[in-house]
Amino acid sequence: MIAKEFVSATSINDLREILSKNKTLFILSGGSNILFTKNITDLTLHVALKGVFVVKETKKHVYIQANAGENWHDFVLWCIKNDFGGLENLSLIPGNVGTSPMQNIGAYGVEIKDTFHKLEAIEIATGKLHTFLNSDCNFGYRNSVFKNELKGKYIITSVVVKLTKENHKLNYSYGAIQTELEKRSIDKPTIKDISDVVIDIRNSKLPNPKEIGNSGSFFKNPVITKEAFDILQKKHPNIPLYIVSHTQIKVPAGWLIEQCGFKGKRFGDAGVHKNQALVLVNYGNATGQEIYNLAQKIQQTVTEIFGIDLDIEVNVV
Repeated sequence: MIAKEFVSATSINDLREILSKNKTLFILSGGSNILFTKNITDLTLHVALKGVFVVKETKKHVYIQANAGENWHDFVLWCIKNDFGGLENLSLIPGNVGTSPMQNIGAYGVEIKDTFHKLEAIEIATGKLHTFLNSDCNFGYRNSVFKNELKGKYIITSVVVKLTKENHKLNYSYGAIQTELEKRSIDKPTIKDISDVVIDIRNSKLPNPKEIGNSGSFFKNPVITKEAFDILQKKHPNIPLYIVSHTQIKVPAGWLIEQCGFKGKRFGDAGVHKNQALVLVNYGNATGQEIYNLAQKIQQTVTEIFGIDLDIEVNVV
């Protein structure tokens, strides 16, 4: 991808000055969740506001502000180092803090909405700073108000999370975390233990983008009705599931893709990762359009075989 013009903002004043002169922008954060299929002709604005601060403390909780340009994983590690609990399951998720609420990032049974307190965002049209509480964000599965009715209208500048200082509520029943803890003979895990295990699991399953091009999980795990799942289960008895509610079931997209024969397959320099079918990879010279074409082929095949429509999690530009 080539950006015709590029500017980096390190403060609110920078943002206001840039917005006062440019109303048509391409907003860039960490760039980890984007598939570029074309060059960018608008001014590319890189949001690079830095800083992590404790803004409020009670006996049991701490409120921490992280500015939008902070690396998400570095922020999680900072919290763990200070024994602040709540984000440990979200270790090693790529990207920056500013985009975490937009996507309502999540992993291993935890989402950012679970600890999110508020955020500040600058309105592109006016340059005014607005505060959004948890209830204002309409959080859903990999979704928020900023991906829907407010898409393209605000730039998130900081996020405040509410974490525990004691009696941390640990979540390690999801996925392989419990198994890994048992392998390590850990029966009373700390938040660091959870983080360490999550990091190891992610490293074993997901390719390092510094070594091979990828945008992490490319598709959302589909949520279907229990009735639809019961029908599928009769045809596919081994289909895995995660219960969302008494009426909804989440099906792992990676499993669906693997059953369709795509895991480890390569189409030129575009391919599906050998260890995690949820991840599309670039072996060197694939264009963004070729990656997108592969994604569409996967979507079509999953729909034909399972009757399930896969939604793309990555932002396609």
